[in-house]
Parts: sequence; structure tokens; C-alpha cells
Amino acid sequence: MKIMGIETSCDETAASIVENGDLLLSNVVASSMDLHVKYGGVVPEVAARSHIEVIIPVIRQSLADANCIWDDIDGIAVTYGAGLSGSLLVGVLSARTLAIIFNKPLYAINHVEAHIYSNFITHSSLSSKKIRNSKPEFPMLAVIVSGGHSQLVLFKDHFNYTLLGQTQDDAIGEAFDKVAKILGLPYPGGPSVEKVAKLGDPKTFDLPKAKMSGYDFSFSGPKTAVLRLAQAQIGETYDFPSYKLAERLSEAQKVNIAASFNHVAIETIVDKVKLAYEEFSPRSVVIAGGVASSNELRKQLTEALPLPLEFPEPKLCTDNGAMVATLGCYKAALGQEVADPYALDVEPNLSM
Repeated sequence: MKIMGIETSCDETAASIVENGDLLLSNVVASSMDLHVKYGGVVPEVAARSHIEVIIPVIRQSLADANCIWDDIDGIAVTYGAGLSGSLLVGVLSARTLAIIFNKPLYAINHVEAHIYSNFITHSSLSSKKIRNSKPEFPMLAVIVSGGHSQLVLFKDHFNYTLLGQTQDDAIGEAFDKVAKILGLPYPGGPSVEKVAKLGDPKTFDLPKAKMSGYDFSFSGPKTAVLRLAQAQIGETYDFPSYKLAERLSEAQKVNIAASFNHVAIETIVDKVKLAYEEFSPRSVVIAGGVASSNELRKQLTEALPLPLEFPEPKLCTDNGAMVATLGCYKAALGQEVADPYALDVEPNLSM
């Protein structure tokens, strides 16, 4: 069974073909990231226009890379939420049209849930991909960390899960973006902060960790603590503008602030994962989302948990069609509901 996955929830236009839920045949991603860097974040209208320009070439390239024609495709899976409404519309309308033209079943995919399914890809015909050796086992604890999401989810089986906790304010990736702006580092903030953090000492500054009950997260406090710390480091008061801080901070101050925040933000996630592991004793723990490519997160999780961990290839952590296609394979194989290609609409605020 071959499923095409289409992903356009934010600034990546992606299409992929996955066979039987574990074999990656193609994975094409066209990013408009360069267009957003100068704005310090994604501009929804710019992202949507970029999707319109490249969606058809990306889909065609995905078919070519997989050595497939439409007769070989058994279904189409598409992200319909969560995400930017204009971006989602381009992918959903494209998928609906293709499903009607080629008479293919259509599967509506939750973007956040799809991220988890990158961990179920264990084989690839693409020689450049470093793939996991085995699929996760259930019960499975999933850690979803990205620019828009920070969630901890316990899966008993496919499509049978409980949301244990989530951020109550900023997502971890969003907090990294804001700290990067304070330090004068380029967007996206996660990779930028982690890069300079390697040059600093994470013990230089004692940044606070939010003490949330249960399995919920909060990153607003540590983010604000970075702002106040940066203002104090240059001898200014709380009313000093954040956008002027970078030009006054020394390189040593920047790298040590970055290292301290990088460590405490990741430790906030890992503390909750360790707590959930001790309570629920899952057979596997997986990470998903853009922040899942963080070396610090992988390092701290490996040290904190007693079971062996496998991580998805970094390019499968950021938004991609492979995760959508993989989840689509499991929906098809396990008889999940098929979407109506004449009626499927986007849900920008969709949650798990």
C-alpha cells in the first residue's frame, strides 16, 4: 500500500510517498524559510503564496522520486490542521482535487499527531536518509516539541491516546525564537540558540524553571527571565527596549545566556518526561517536532531514561510529507474514517 502525504501547515510545502507505513519512497520539501528570516518569523500571506507557487512541482517530484505514477498510489493523506489557515487551504484543496480526479481515498491528518509517526519509518529507498532501526512499541510516551506545540501524550495503541500535559503559554520553539531575538540571533531561534550555546557555559546563569502541576509546561517565565537578565547585564532597567539589547551585550554574555536558557528549557521538558516514564512505564519513548532535532534534548533524554532511545533523522523532525503519509498508511490499514473530498475543510486550531 502506497500513500501520498501532503503537508502545508506553515512554511514548508512537502509531499512524500510511504509504503506500508514504514518504507520511505520519496520526501520532497520546498521551504519558504528564507523569505521569512528578515521578518523574524513566518508571515502567513507570504507562506500561502509560496505554497501556491510550488505545490504542484513538489507533488510531481515526489512521484518521480518514488518512481510512481498515480495508478500506483492507494490513497492521499493531507494535513488539515493545526496550522496557518491560508497555508492549510493550499494543501487541502490540492489534495481534494487530486482525490477527485484520480479517484483516491482521502485521509484528513492532524499535524501534531503526524509528527509522532516519523518514528514509525524504519526503511528508505533514499540512500541519504538515516532511519530508525525499529518501530516504537506500545504503550508509547510521545514528546511533541516544536514552534507551536509542547505536549506529552501517552499512546496505548494507534489512535488510542491520552494527552497528559501541554504548554500553558509559549511553546518551547516559540520561546527559543523570542530568546534568539533578544540575543540578536537569526530566525529560527532553536538552531541559532543551540549553535551559540555550544560556546557558552550553561551554569553561568541560574534561570528559573516553571513549577507547573502534573505534566503541563510553561516557558513564559524562563523567556522573561532571559529578558530581565540581559537588561541587568548591561546595567539597564526593565523598561529598556528588548530590540536594543543585542547591540549592547558582549559575545561572552550572549553565548552564556544562550547556553543557560538552552539547558533549562530542555531540562523543563525532560523533567516531565522522566516523571511520566516513572508513572506509566511505557515500552518506548519517542520525540517529535522541530525541536526534536535538538542535540541537547537528545542528550538529556538519553541520560535521564533507562531504556534505549532511537531518534528520527533530523529532516524528519521538521515539517514534512513523510510523517503525513505514514499516519495515512495506518489510517488506511486500520479502517479509519475516510474524508469527503468535496467537503473537507481546514481546522487551524485543531488539537489532539
